[in-house]
Amino acid sequence: MKGAAAAPAPAPANLDDPSRTGTPPVPRALSVPQNRCDRVASSPSSPSAATAPEPLPKAELHLHIEGTLEPELAFALAARNGVELPYATEDELRRAYSFADLQSFLNLYYALMAVLRTEDDFADLAHAYLARAKQQGVRHAEIFFDPQAHTARGVPIGTVIDGLARALDSAEETYGISTRLIMCFLRDESAESALTTFEAARPYFDRITAVGLDSAEVGHPPSKFKEVFALAREAGLKCVAHAGEEGPPAYVWEALDVLGVDRIDHGVRSLEDERLVARLVADQVPLTVCPLSNVRLRVIDDLADHPLPAMLDAGLLVTVNSDDPAYFGGYVDDNFTAVRDALGLDRETLRTLARNSFRASFLDEATRERYLREVDANQG
Repeated sequence: MKGAAAAPAPAPANLDDPSRTGTPPVPRALSVPQNRCDRVASSPSSPSAATAPEPLPKAELHLHIEGTLEPELAFALAARNGVELPYATEDELRRAYSFADLQSFLNLYYALMAVLRTEDDFADLAHAYLARAKQQGVRHAEIFFDPQAHTARGVPIGTVIDGLARALDSAEETYGISTRLIMCFLRDESAESALTTFEAARPYFDRITAVGLDSAEVGHPPSKFKEVFALAREAGLKCVAHAGEEGPPAYVWEALDVLGVDRIDHGVRSLEDERLVARLVADQVPLTVCPLSNVRLRVIDDLADHPLPAMLDAGLLVTVNSDDPAYFGGYVDDNFTAVRDALGLDRETLRTLARNSFRASFLDEATRERYLREVDANQG
């Protein structure tokens, strides 16, 4: 995610302030509905859980937590918070997930955020993702969140971070998944807004591993955010940025040389610049590629034409991720399966992608090595 964006959509007129009096009490726990992938996996025509091969252990490094909001959970949160959605049923909402372009996706993406109002909402959203991620073989997740999309609706940044942290703090014990949190700036907002957001987040830096840059790429070069990324590096935070999805290879150069990023998110257009490819290979800069997202958002017309094999052949440190899986047709192991089938990738290539995911992570070396041994031991 995300390409040609507009600013986050304002809350519908019938939504009151989150701190209004008379708000119905919010229950501590909300049951997480099954997603469509769960239903497919348990269908009579699919292998049973007892016979299906165990997914490769993997890290997910490109995952927008707001993009995991499944229709079932969206309706449950809407009911809990008294939010009226412009769709009568979950199926009607799911039919809206057929996007003509990036902008049509983002319009829906921001509109559905209206249901996220309280710490409980963000905790439930994260728990729902982690439960699915466990089924997909995820052992480590570095999770993006977009604070400006929430503060613009009157939701305090502390509500967002504390709610997410409540789920992530128990993720290893509950799901066997280690986690990191990455705060993204919306590049179609001003540099001043990013700076304001950065300062508002300072009390929470113990919760945040890195800063990132997402939303509308074209027309919003990375250099626009030079100052806030310099502050992030001074604060000891890691840095990542979306670049080379819709935007040109020049944006990848800027992310590397102006922002000083540790990873490039997407980066599929890097192949258009041989000198850039050589730089990325020499420095082993990770690229967090999202194949199903690329197809759904028309970055790539057909998954069979995806440049992933060429990227691997060039020696790039490529990983496979799900981006906004509720909207794009699959979670991370679904992406592994899709590229295996469409591109004819063998088991050892998939194992390389799994290894790359841990190599590209912000884990400490001992934990990284432990997870790499899990990949090597997997016989699925």
